Amino acid sequence: MSSFAEHCGIHDAPRQHALEQTRALIQAGGIELVRFAWCDLHGTLRGKTLVAAAAAKAMLDGVGLVSTLLLKDSSDRTAFKVFETGGAADLPGFEFASNLLLLADPASFKHLPWTPATAWVQGQPWMQDGSAVELDTRRILQRALARLADAGYGMKCGLEIEFHIYRITGDGADGQLDPEQAAWPGLPPKIAMIHPGYNLLSEQWFDMAEEPLRIVQHTAQALGLPLQSLEIELGPSQVEAVFDATDALTAADNMVLFRSAVKQALRRAGYHATFMCRPPFPNIMSSGWHLHQSLVDIHSGANLFQREAPAPGTQPTDAQYTLSAPGEHYLAGLLEHARGMTAFCTPTINGFGRFRPNALAPQSVLWGRDNRGAMLRVVGQPGDGATRIENRIGEPAANPYLYLASQIHAGLDGITRELKAPAATDAPYGDTAVKLPTSLGAALDALQGDAALVAAFGSSFINYFTRIKQSEISRHEQAVDREDWQRREYFSRI
Repeated sequence: MSSFAEHCGIHDAPRQHALEQTRALIQAGGIELVRFAWCDLHGTLRGKTLVAAAAAKAMLDGVGLVSTLLLKDSSDRTAFKVFETGGAADLPGFEFASNLLLLADPASFKHLPWTPATAWVQGQPWMQDGSAVELDTRRILQRALARLADAGYGMKCGLEIEFHIYRITGDGADGQLDPEQAAWPGLPPKIAMIHPGYNLLSEQWFDMAEEPLRIVQHTAQALGLPLQSLEIELGPSQVEAVFDATDALTAADNMVLFRSAVKQALRRAGYHATFMCRPPFPNIMSSGWHLHQSLVDIHSGANLFQREAPAPGTQPTDAQYTLSAPGEHYLAGLLEHARGMTAFCTPTINGFGRFRPNALAPQSVLWGRDNRGAMLRVVGQPGDGATRIENRIGEPAANPYLYLASQIHAGLDGITRELKAPAATDAPYGDTAVKLPTSLGAALDALQGDAALVAAFGSSFINYFTRIKQSEISRHEQAVDREDWQRREYFSRI
């Protein structure tokens, strides 16, 4: 009898070899538990933990998963009435909280460094009939990358992730673990800062914050993540992690695993890490996720944004002074669809507080040459081999699969239509440029009005995504205390 993985068409000789290697690693490493993890719409890892003896079989036959996990808003409420007639009419296979099956990739096996005798594998959900779950966000990026490959391109991405780390000062009696104060969502822990901020890249503050930063370092490196540096950011208790460039799917996978892993490892050591853009305190500095991206030749790996010399007759403010012709078209595509893609890059209500003048965050649909105030920063020099576009509108809570997919679809539209970019800005906070959306609701409206992005993602996915995010907006609007709402919804969970 064939396995479910074979029925889905994904179990081949290389996967069988990886499965045998994983089975050996489980036995040799004294593994007792294996976590089967999957990334939800909000970029959060969910899954089930199996005893080691059941893990190999589960990688062939799947692990049952309730389908409403794909229908949750940011508070974990189901945004579709799956038990009412027609409540899931647009989502066949999701009626009545039916079952999905999670198939993990044995090649993703990792030994978790912060917990004993525990391993981790990454999975994706499948329908019970063996068809793909089209709403799965990792599959959304895989389809975008396939479209990119059909055009002869691959994608490389480098990650710069700002976030906040705090020391936990309470013992649970302060509310978070007090059963008398349990709520949906619950309270965050009581915390103190790990450095006072407002001293960018301070060696003194780094030394003060070294203990939690060492935990971040050791966790990332033990998981094989390509960590390059850890830095003290400007804001109080704010830090940044920078990663070497990888292919796009690996970069997205790394982002999901990094966020989840450091939160868990730090929590065990008495720290609270948050990837919420603007934690709910006075004088906070916003955190961004700066996404460096370039297209490469799918066969040779050559950087296709690279130019050996400025195009004849160009000035430094012209795109082709630094970028190749395809690079300019890709840049122009990102500008063309900037407002529509914002909901994927900044998907929380909280994240829109970051778009402020003179805050090293964008406010308008502009590009600049090595300009950190612009939405898109073109980085590189002719012949240096590292020419790339940095998108600065992302927040660290974004689902990386959707963030990257939005770049691909927007950039490909620019290449297909051979769009031209305007001149680089020298006034990123001026009044004349088109502004980015200023709220999640406005961003969703812009997304629904962007015909090219709707077609690329599929109208069913856009409707699904919009409905879940509208649930978040509605509950925020109805909250009596909106600051407390964000503290519970985002700070305690993201």
